[in-house]
Amino acid sequence: MPVPILTAHDAAGHVHLIIGSNPLASARCTKSIECGAKAILIAPPEAQLHYSLIKKVEDGQVEWRKKTFVDKDLQSLGRQEVDHVVDAVFVTLGGKVDLSAHISTLCRKLRIPVNVADSPSLCTFALLSTHSDGPLQIGITTSGKGCKLASRIRRELAATLPPNFGAAIERLGGMRRRIFEEDHRRHDLADAGGDNSDDDAQAQKASFNQLVTDSDHDAAKTRRIRWLSQICEYWPLRRLASISDAEIETILQSYNPTSTFVQSPLGVQFDISTSLSSTPKPLIILAGSGPGSPHLLTIATHRAIQIADVILADKLVPAPVLDLIPRRTPVHIARKFPGNADAAQQELLEMGLEALQQGLTVLRLKQGDPYVYGRGGEEYIFFREHGYIPMVLPGITSSLAAPLFAAIPPTHRNVSDQILICTGTGRKGAAPAPPPYVKSQTVVFLMALHRLSSLVDSLTGVTPPDAPSNSSPNPFPWPKATPCAVIERASCPDQRVIRSSLAQVVSAVEEEGSRPPGLLVVGWSCDVLKSTGGATWLMEDGFRGFEELFTGNNKIRELLGEL
Repeated sequence: MPVPILTAHDAAGHVHLIIGSNPLASARCTKSIECGAKAILIAPPEAQLHYSLIKKVEDGQVEWRKKTFVDKDLQSLGRQEVDHVVDAVFVTLGGKVDLSAHISTLCRKLRIPVNVADSPSLCTFALLSTHSDGPLQIGITTSGKGCKLASRIRRELAATLPPNFGAAIERLGGMRRRIFEEDHRRHDLADAGGDNSDDDAQAQKASFNQLVTDSDHDAAKTRRIRWLSQICEYWPLRRLASISDAEIETILQSYNPTSTFVQSPLGVQFDISTSLSSTPKPLIILAGSGPGSPHLLTIATHRAIQIADVILADKLVPAPVLDLIPRRTPVHIARKFPGNADAAQQELLEMGLEALQQGLTVLRLKQGDPYVYGRGGEEYIFFREHGYIPMVLPGITSSLAAPLFAAIPPTHRNVSDQILICTGTGRKGAAPAPPPYVKSQTVVFLMALHRLSSLVDSLTGVTPPDAPSNSSPNPFPWPKATPCAVIERASCPDQRVIRSSLAQVVSAVEEEGSRPPGLLVVGWSCDVLKSTGGATWLMEDGFRGFEELFTGNNKIRELLGEL
């Protein structure tokens, strides 16, 4: 069955024809009025109108043409600017009435969108079960298979959203417009940040986390819109919903396009003076939150989340983990985006130090493991030099967990007897030396997807454009046929795996877009349990690896409850 295109249609000023006089006709008129369209009801004068429909007619909201339908109504009751052709037709008579099929056929010939109640085969469009909250519109459809189920799904999805989320979206939209106008006026930008306002992207562009260097002056001009895009992608919805006008003003001032990074006052992000902790001795905890799913937190890290007075979190710590933080606990999410990592890192360190000096327990919450490309060692040294010895709690590193959740065994007899964990980006964005090809080795690249093309070039023996001038091609290049996989948001419900080869993986990511955070796994172990089967690339979307543990097996669920 072909998948229908779901669109948000601007119907303001349009003419909608509603045929029938039953309660459904009243509901269709209500929908048309809500979207700013003119509702014209066609029903004979003797028709028994539903009481709610009578009220709309009396109030002038609905125009009742007291007549039976004739074919020329479709081309005579519409707007003058479209030669009087109506914009949409709603038939509420049901699919078994001959007139319904006749109207549907006419509308199809005239290319007029038509909806016939209880008859999907006669419809060219369907109305979704919708949740509306200001600018936020959520629509659910079961493609005519179960309208009551669509309504339930819509209710349950809406119930998971923070209260007043529509107002927060309105506030963020105003912030985006203000940034665009100010930066456009200041720098005469053609496209401030390249932030596409369309909602149809299933993933971010492949350039979403593209490296920004100090010499990239154009990127510096758009740092505010880039950071706004980052917080919309990474901040938990609960945090976005609570953003205040004061915080928005601070964001706008802190990332002034004409200046360097400016730290915001602590009080804007959290008020550590109102902490509820009674712990007299300051404590700094460096903890890993694992690859993404809160089910993979260690018990020690979960305990640290509960007792901390202040939490300083990486922007990549996913929302389900942040949702475990007690509401009383102030949280600051790292304002890291390409080109601002060092300044944002320093801001977190200073915040942590100030909280420690006030005798508080500070949790520095990181994704993965603190010591696996998490700058945990640097932070340990920083706090130790200031007189505070950190407690370090390990986390499951994504470099080993992500391949597992993508059905890739990094070691496998007769295929791979070595694992190499590398960074795809060196200090200040420098390109690190590529590892030589070893057929029996599986290589996991972290922080690599923003420069995937250059990385693949360096692996396969081509000198990438961003390589140092004195660099030489990889003396032991990797075959382009080597299988690889891009794994994004490992262990989260929206996990995605793109299986390909070094020859095609760049094209695959450019085509499918980016869903950070992600990593690249390269080696013949990628083909052990699953392969592309000869396809250029395969994409696997979604992860349900823990369902059986928490929903399917009562005995396992009871044991987990005891823990």
